Amino acid sequence: MDHIFFSQIFGRLIKVNSRFIFLSAGLLILFSSYFIYYLEPETFESPFNGFWWVMTTVTTVGFGDYSPVTVGGKLYAIFLYIIGIGLISIVISKIVDYFYMYNRKKEGGRLDFKGKGHIVIIDWSRNAGLAIQEILHTDKHVDIVIVDQLEQAPIHHDRVHYVKGNPIHKETLDQANIKEAKAVFVFPNELTRNGEFIHDPSYIDGKTLLIATNIERHYDSIYIIVEVKERENIHNFTHVRIDEFILSSEMVAQLAVRSAFSPGTSRLVSQLLSKSYGDDLYEISKRPEWNTYREAFKELLHEGATLVSDGQDFHINQKLDEKIGEDARLFVICSEKTYDQIHKRKKQKNR
Repeated sequence: MDHIFFSQIFGRLIKVNSRFIFLSAGLLILFSSYFIYYLEPETFESPFNGFWWVMTTVTTVGFGDYSPVTVGGKLYAIFLYIIGIGLISIVISKIVDYFYMYNRKKEGGRLDFKGKGHIVIIDWSRNAGLAIQEILHTDKHVDIVIVDQLEQAPIHHDRVHYVKGNPIHKETLDQANIKEAKAVFVFPNELTRNGEFIHDPSYIDGKTLLIATNIERHYDSIYIIVEVKERENIHNFTHVRIDEFILSSEMVAQLAVRSAFSPGTSRLVSQLLSKSYGDDLYEISKRPEWNTYREAFKELLHEGATLVSDGQDFHINQKLDEKIGEDARLFVICSEKTYDQIHKRKKQKNR
C-alpha cells in the first residue's frame, strides 16, 4: 500500500506547473546549502561546501567528502533524502519531457524558425530534395526551412528545419521567418493532401502561382525562384514579381538532345551546376582597374579563372574591347580554391 501511496503523490507532483516545481527545487537547494552550513559550520566550512553536499545528496551521487555529524544535521539530511531526492527526480523528468516534446514539435513542423539569411523551400518534391542537398554542399553555414503539409519532416539534418502548414497562408510563411530569408524556392507539388496524383500541369502551376502571389504580396523584397511544369504557363505569372523561372522538364529534354549530338554534354553541365565536382560557376565583383572585358578576361585567366558572362550575356568573346558597366555581374568558371584566392586578392587591394 505504501508504494501505491507514494506513486500517487509522485504522479500528482509530475502534473504540477513546471515553473512552480523548478522554483521550489531552486529554493530548497539554496536554503539547504546555507542551513546545513548554519547547523555545522565547522564541518562544511562554507555555504559552497554546503551546496556541494546538497547536490551530491539530492542527485544520489554521494561522494562522502562532506557529511553531517550532529543530530540536527543528520535529521535535516533525512528530510533532504525524503523531500529533495523526490523533488529533483521530478525536475529531471520535467527536463527530459521538455526535450522530448521539443523534438516532437520540431519533427512535426510546429516550431517557429528564428534564424536569418536562410533559404526557404516551399513544397516537398524530388527536385526540392536535390536542391537541398546541393545547397548543403555549396554553403556549409546556411540554414534551410522546408514548408509543406506533411505530418513529419521529410529530411533530417542539423541545418534543415521544417514548418508544417499551408504556404498560401501568411501565418505559415511568418512561422518560417520568410521576411529574413535569403531566397525562396517554390517547387511544384504534384500530390494533393490526400496523396492523389495531379496529372494536369496547369493545376500544378496554378497552385504555384497562388503561393508565389502570396509571397510577393507580403514580402516584396524577397528573391523568388519558381519551378513551373510548362513554359506556356509563365505568362500567367506576369502580374507577380518572379526573379527566376526554372523549367525542369524542358532542361532535361534539351540536355538529352545535346547529349545525343555531342556526347558528354549532360555530364559537363552537371559539373558546372554542382559543387560535387571540380570547377564551378561563380559570380565575382568588377575590379576598379578593369575598364574593358579584355582586361578582366586576361587577368582572370592568369589567375586560373575563365570569364564566361556578364549576367545572362554570354557574348563576352564578341565584345572584349567594350567597357564594363559599374553594375556588371561577372561570372567565371574556376575551382573553389581559385575563387577563394580571387576573393583574397580583392580584400588585399581594398585595404
